[in-house]
Amino acid sequence: MKRRVVITGMGLVTPLGSEVRQVWQNLLEGQSGIRRLSTLDTEGFKIKIGGDIPGFGLNGIVEPKEAKRLDRFSQFALWAGARAVEQAGIDFAQEDTTRCGAILGSGIGGLWEIESQMERMLFKGTDRVSPFTVPKMMLNAGSGNLGIHFGLRGTNYTVATACASASNAMGDALANIQRGETDIILTGGSEAAITRIGLAGFQNMKALSSRNDAPEQASRPFDAQRDGFVLSEGAGISVFEELEHARARGAEIVAEVIGFGCSCDAGHITQPDPQGAGAAQAMRMAIASAGLEPTDVDYINAHGTSTPLGDKAETRAVHSVFGDHAQKLSISSTKSALGHSLGASGGIEAVVTAMSLHDGVVHPTINLTNPDPDCDLDYTPNEARQRKIEVAMSNSFGFGGHNACLVLRRYDG
Repeated sequence: MKRRVVITGMGLVTPLGSEVRQVWQNLLEGQSGIRRLSTLDTEGFKIKIGGDIPGFGLNGIVEPKEAKRLDRFSQFALWAGARAVEQAGIDFAQEDTTRCGAILGSGIGGLWEIESQMERMLFKGTDRVSPFTVPKMMLNAGSGNLGIHFGLRGTNYTVATACASASNAMGDALANIQRGETDIILTGGSEAAITRIGLAGFQNMKALSSRNDAPEQASRPFDAQRDGFVLSEGAGISVFEELEHARARGAEIVAEVIGFGCSCDAGHITQPDPQGAGAAQAMRMAIASAGLEPTDVDYINAHGTSTPLGDKAETRAVHSVFGDHAQKLSISSTKSALGHSLGASGGIEAVVTAMSLHDGVVHPTINLTNPDPDCDLDYTPNEARQRKIEVAMSNSFGFGGHNACLVLRRYDG
């Protein structure tokens, strides 16, 4: 029999704040974290907006000297992981740390370090490249540094499936605990890709919204006037814990994690399957692995990136999976407020989905003022809505055709 897995702690780093309750309240109020970029000099760029996090620091978690040895994405991961552990009330000194681990997702990893050290090499010579370059830039630095910080000696690795990375990582964490290999896993994702090469790359493939004059209105999933996603950064990490282990130490349980599914479109490297076939397959697999029927699902935290193709494909996938029940679902896109943090987005959105279950509220999809006729579901436009949610789903779809879907359930004890 599969062991049950619950969420006992959560941590966030986002453009709307770095404390879970603060971020959640801002989402419910319909605030936007999208602004003119200040962490990056956008001179010469066509796109000048994004969801950056100015003034971020690891105050109180590690010494400044140690923080400098971490790329920005690892710093985000450490902050969110520390906050999640704090909320969960875990003292790892009292745990068998061979049964505690970290599985994170990141689509790109240490892009800040790659860019800065490449510049240093080109202009100052190879001898000036930092000896910390490789340990800062590597994708597994986020999970590795969490393991080091907390002394976690169990399962530890990083998943890279573009924008599905964090959700794939959480699916692995779920299965790992269900199989009995570990009792506690820090899981989710982190990303810090707002750099010159990151912004230029997405800008030049015409993936980004060009609403420089109205940043807060730029991310508008499912709206007829959407024109691309908004590049963001951040981290979302949760403590996944075996249920009886959590009960034994008197932990407060936020939600239960009950299902996961993933698939590949096997089509285009960046464009989704037009009918959402791969996304639908992942959703069906997640529902089946949870032992449920589609009619049991109440809420979907959509991938909802604000791209012309993606939002249509996801809508078609939902229709395919849920049939008539699709019209009874509440759906919202967290990216409407936070932008798209790539490999971290699934981790952030899992936290938001857990909060929806815990509090019985669906946060709004902001900027949805002129619905696309091809996107004809209830996306909770512009105002939060009270709703008792028993089962919720979080969708993540990434370049490469990767699709990942996590199913959570409200925990009643």
